[in-house]
Amino acid sequence: MVIADRIYAGVGVLMSYGPLLADLYQPTTAYVDKLFKDAKPADLPVEQLTKFELIINRKAAKALDLTISRSLVLSDGKVIE
Repeated sequence: MVIADRIYAGVGVLMSYGPLLADLYQPTTAYVDKLFKDAKPADLPVEQLTKFELIINRKAAKALDLTISRSLVLSDGKVIE
């Protein structure tokens, strides 16, 4: 199962893939600031996140008798115990 929240990988989910949570908050504060300065919501650009993280739970993979591919780890994936 792949879930887009890194917390779940720490509690037993095999993999987690999703945006970095810190990157979610930065655009939000900038948008709120612009709205308080009387910007029109329709004039604000839509931004798409570009940084994502992959976390693999080694313990869950072992319990399922799965081998973690070296290419997954080399592609900036994080392996946790």
